[in-house]
Amino acid sequence: MFLASALFLVTLIFVIWQPKGLQIGTTAIIGAVLALLLGVVSFQDVITVTDIVWDATLAFIGIIILSLILDEIGFFEWAALKMARFSRGNGNLLFIYILLLGALVAAFFANDGAALILTPILLAKMKHLDMKPLAIFAFLMAGGFIGDSASNPLVISNLTNIVTAGYFDIGFWEYAKNMFLPNLLAIFASLVVLWLYFRKDIPKHLDVQNLAAPESVIKNQTMFKLSWWFLGLLMIGYFIGDYFNLPVSLFALGGALLFLAIANHYKAVKPLRTIKSAPWQVVWFSIGLYVVVYGLKNAGLTSYLATIINDLQEMDNTTAVIGTGFLSAVLSSIMNNMPTIMIMDIAIDEAGHEALAYANILGSNLGPKMTPIGSLATLLWLHVLAQKGVKIGWGEYMKVGLVITPPVLLIALLGLL
Repeated sequence: MFLASALFLVTLIFVIWQPKGLQIGTTAIIGAVLALLLGVVSFQDVITVTDIVWDATLAFIGIIILSLILDEIGFFEWAALKMARFSRGNGNLLFIYILLLGALVAAFFANDGAALILTPILLAKMKHLDMKPLAIFAFLMAGGFIGDSASNPLVISNLTNIVTAGYFDIGFWEYAKNMFLPNLLAIFASLVVLWLYFRKDIPKHLDVQNLAAPESVIKNQTMFKLSWWFLGLLMIGYFIGDYFNLPVSLFALGGALLFLAIANHYKAVKPLRTIKSAPWQVVWFSIGLYVVVYGLKNAGLTSYLATIINDLQEMDNTTAVIGTGFLSAVLSSIMNNMPTIMIMDIAIDEAGHEALAYANILGSNLGPKMTPIGSLATLLWLHVLAQKGVKIGWGEYMKVGLVITPPVLLIALLGLL
């Protein structure tokens, strides 16, 4: 256990630290290679991990490529400006509308898409509105939070969802049906808790008339109109794939490549540039870190967690659901939700309580908001903000995260009962 734990901790430290520009994906792959060389994992373990995460990884690539194309044609900027116009300058309404937009983007384009694409757009608009620093901080923190807290409704809304759905063979419709109420509660609780926390920092009135007209930011009208039809057909495709038991990545990645070809035809994007701009380091990060974490499974961590889950289940169902959710949340906040979701999936499977998979997802999606290292989306969000000259320290982040996350997670978990 010591060697596997030490290797994991060193890998995670380097992922967070990123010395001399060492990127997260490179670090994770180095960690995976070391795990193999040191005998922490075997080649068979690597094959097992690949079998667990390949669909999630390919689907993630597809979702991000699709998001980047929509961003290129002005889709998300149009949506952000529409929300601003709908608010009619009311600061509280703008706060709520921006959170609802974040929830929608997270639902259909994953939490990582929301972090990568929506964050710079919102930051630019807030600066244009001459918001005070505290107001900007409130909107940014709330937007970052909703990206994860609302990433539960569909299999495609988060990498953790895809991994768990694949591991337990949960269909697209079955998943959406079971997570509808918990996600609705998560969004409602997020809106209430975030507004209560930041209400003093939200400006009463903003001059949104100074913002550009939503239609003016659309760079290709043909692709903009086509995108609505395409997204609708893609959603239908996911349900068809569910019926025929086809992998999610077939539609997510296949659809993205088809959309890329259409966009290229209408000269809306440059395909090679779009593909190159995708966060490939995230792909290597997920694959590498999963291999490193599998070493913890070999060292007996999943068996220990399975014992805890069995003890919770012996009490009653309510305790099991809430306990499992918060167990995943704490683990995610300490060791990142990417490895947590796989470790907990294996533990839940060993314990024989597959129904708790949904509690694991909620814990792994919401729990990470307690610390900056909890989720990949938060790391990406902080990286994007740092590039724009906005630095949010660990203390600042955790002061908010540790207060607002537990009540939102508890309310979301109650939706499973």
